[in-house]
Amino acid sequence: MRCVALLFACIVLSGCTQEASIPLDPEPAAISLSGDSLFSPKPSKDLVERYDVRREAYVVDPTNIENIIWFGRFMAYVGDYEEAISIYTQGMDLYPDDARLYRHRGHRYISVRKFNEAIADLEKAAELIEGTNNEIEPDGMPNAQGIPVSSLHGNIWYHLGLAYYLKHDLEGALRGFNNGRATSENADNLVSTSHWLYMIHRRMGNTEAANRVLDPISSDMPIIENVAYHQLLLFYKGELSEEDLTGEGSAGDAITYGVANWHLYNGHQERAKEVYDELLNGSSWASFGYIAAESDVIEYLEP
Repeated sequence: MRCVALLFACIVLSGCTQEASIPLDPEPAAISLSGDSLFSPKPSKDLVERYDVRREAYVVDPTNIENIIWFGRFMAYVGDYEEAISIYTQGMDLYPDDARLYRHRGHRYISVRKFNEAIADLEKAAELIEGTNNEIEPDGMPNAQGIPVSSLHGNIWYHLGLAYYLKHDLEGALRGFNNGRATSENADNLVSTSHWLYMIHRRMGNTEAANRVLDPISSDMPIIENVAYHQLLLFYKGELSEEDLTGEGSAGDAITYGVANWHLYNGHQERAKEVYDELLNGSSWASFGYIAAESDVIEYLEP
């Protein structure tokens, strides 16, 4: 088995230039739900350097589970999602019962719009963690305070709920996010899961249940990372206006998606389409807000 892993490492690394250490692939990194080719942006110098550290550790020992997970994570961070999926798949040959591999591969199946595969992986991960203690998941891209705010169990359920949501399976999404919400009482976990739960209940026409989701949300919550979700929940409560919402990058996409979706389930289809188009005209195609916008436009707004 170690020989197989070493061979795989050689194959992966043969696609890396000595100068940049990043696989150069002229093929699109993913295909959008509408059939468009999606290409990853050039990674920053700092990100390349951090990628190199993980790559070198993997070269030294490609059978070490931590090396496999971190090399796969950083392969995705530099934009090669399919290669990250391959790394996790190889890892499963060595560690078939490690839930982390299914959690991370499931996440990257979402990135490349393979939702059925994501659901299969994340359901498997949920089975594997049953009866186990939860654990903090270290951040690959730390927040400003350097404090991890998510857990293994929470991330499995969160991504499972998201994968179902992207397929418009609202019952499945509800199960995922409800279980994710129950994994931790920290404020960041509460707002990230509550945002999706509120939207799901509104989609299902259950305004009363949606409003109950908002009951524990307040403006003075000690949010470390998920500021965008917190702002959206305050917007849903009527404590912030649409003009008050701010964010950049994936946080900006989360806010834009939340606003577009709010207009959609409140019956403002023209305004919803405008906001969806604003999001889809951007370049952050791997963000969850962008992917959800793709899915919504096809499901609800295209003739």
